[in-house]
Amino acid sequence: MASHPDFVNFIAEQLREAGAIHSRKMFGEYGLYCDNVFFAVICDDQFFVKITPQGEAAFPDLPKAPPHEGAKDSFLVEDVEDRERMTELTRITCEALRKNLQKKRRN
Repeated sequence: MASHPDFVNFIAEQLREAGAIHSRKMFGEYGLYCDNVFFAVICDDQFFVKITPQGEAAFPDLPKAPPHEGAKDSFLVEDVEDRERMTELTRITCEALRKNLQKKRRN
């Protein structure tokens, strides 16, 4: 079952304070980017965020699940009405992912 564009737009709107959010259709679902960093997917109208050590430390109680069969676990953000929490998770995750990219580029 593919995600609905209205849900994707809602999530992007919820995250507007985290940075420049845009989505990209991928395999019938959607990838999400914040300031050009790929950090999340929307599958079956569910919001999944990449797991980072920093995200786990800040949000140890967030459930984890794979967005689709065969995928690595991600954070499953069930309360998509909690804008503040979603924004903070997005900021922490993207900052960690950016640092990892910078380390890889230096090597």
